[in-house]
Amino acid sequence: MTTRYVRIVKFVAETGYTARAVETKIHRGVWIEGKHYRRAPDGCIHIDMEEYTKWVESRHQAGFDQKAAA
Repeated sequence: MTTRYVRIVKFVAETGYTARAVETKIHRGVWIEGKHYRRAPDGCIHIDMEEYTKWVESRHQAGFDQKAAA
């Protein structure tokens, strides 16, 4: 069974991103609340794995210059 929403600890273990990198993406608005992550009623952040996958596969990312990557 694949879980759609995971807490940051599990997300970090599965993707290799650090917790700080996740928090930075949230703080800078790279990931949008209600789309890339949600807060549970107890305030814990849950990352939407489906939206994360779409974000990874997208060609356009905020602050990413395609020519510089080539």
